[in-house]
Amino acid sequence: MSGPLVVLVGPMGVGKSTVGQLLADRLGAGYRDTDDDIVEEQGRSIAEIFVDEGEDAFRAIEKEAVRRAIAAHDGVLALGGGAILDPGTRALLAGQRVVYLSMDVEEAVRRTGLNAARPLLAVNPRKQWRELMEARRPLYEGIATAVVATDGRTPEDVAQAALDALELKEA
Repeated sequence: MSGPLVVLVGPMGVGKSTVGQLLADRLGAGYRDTDDDIVEEQGRSIAEIFVDEGEDAFRAIEKEAVRRAIAAHDGVLALGGGAILDPGTRALLAGQRVVYLSMDVEEAVRRTGLNAARPLLAVNPRKQWRELMEARRPLYEGIATAVVATDGRTPEDVAQAALDALELKEA
């Protein structure tokens, strides 16, 4: 199989970056996050891109960042929460080992505070998070090889659950 060893998807604040680094360490692989790629390439934060250019422009940038990362990275790859909205991105994920890290709204509140630094949650964060997840959950589940609930679990426990679900052996 070409492409990343594991791709992590899920909502903002679910722990993709933390769990991704743990998985990479345990598998003896590299770690890459497409959000980090975008920030480095654009020279500004994702929130700034949203404010300056809008969501459509950000999604176009994100789509290209994901395409490049899937083509070039062979370790653990974490995608931004909305990357799966693009049908082309979902098609690129077909045949990859994709782990959907899930959490409920109460866990999201606890972890992120659903704060205004998250551009899609600036007004009525709980309601918007629920609406985002109602739209995105079927997309996450549709591309996932495995679903790992993160609620009440440590990042280490989540990383182990992902390894077990994918039947991957630590390095």
